[in-house]
Amino acid sequence: MTEQPMEDHVLVEVTVPAPADAVWAALRDPQKIKHWFGWETDGLKDEIDFIFVTHAAADEATRTVTFVGVNDRYEVEARGEASVVRVVRSAPAGSWSDVFDGMIEGWISFTWQLAFAFARHDLEPRRTIFFSGAPRADRLGRSLLGLDAAPAPGEPWSGPLGPDAASGQVWFVARHQLGVSVDAWGDGLLVVVDEPATEKKPNGFTMLTLTTYDLSEAARADLQARWQAWWDERFETQAPGC
Repeated sequence: MTEQPMEDHVLVEVTVPAPADAVWAALRDPQKIKHWFGWETDGLKDEIDFIFVTHAAADEATRTVTFVGVNDRYEVEARGEASVVRVVRSAPAGSWSDVFDGMIEGWISFTWQLAFAFARHDLEPRRTIFFSGAPRADRLGRSLLGLDAAPAPGEPWSGPLGPDAASGQVWFVARHQLGVSVDAWGDGLLVVVDEPATEKKPNGFTMLTLTTYDLSEAARADLQARWQAWWDERFETQAPGC
């Protein structure tokens, strides 16, 4: 059987305002990875160990991390005092599809979270709140949050945001997701991922990751309570997982 030739596809590429050695360390040290990857769950440590330690191979010379069992890799490229970080997927020629892919969307979210953690917080510890589920009506998360008319990346925004009024900056826009900074969350980040409707998910599916910095326990608890009430009115909640 003739093997199909493979093609590389860049899933996400971001510029990080930090030296390549610092960014590389953030891809290799589990204590640093938890400051940008995924969201808080009881199993986050095990998830990080599985993906980045026991099922990863690192090439220090090229600053490339490949993952066992998938054809995806992280690349870190020095650009002066900054770095370019990309996730690349190698796939058979002609097999590429525009169908929603949860793993791809995860790489996009997490890589933009990595860039934000460096750009705004020098990879300081964060706290997160996560929601996932299907909308009760056929309006996806971006619409329900009031972010349909969000401006271009880099532009400021302000207005209703879920249960709150908020302001910040548009961090990134992708086909199925959006990230905006939120001033009131200690210059935090909201990432919204919307899966389009399918036969199995007639109203689609939404995931929200709220990243906060330097909030008191009382302020964080109040934030979670407000957003939980807002979410429960509009979505069928599913148990979080990373």
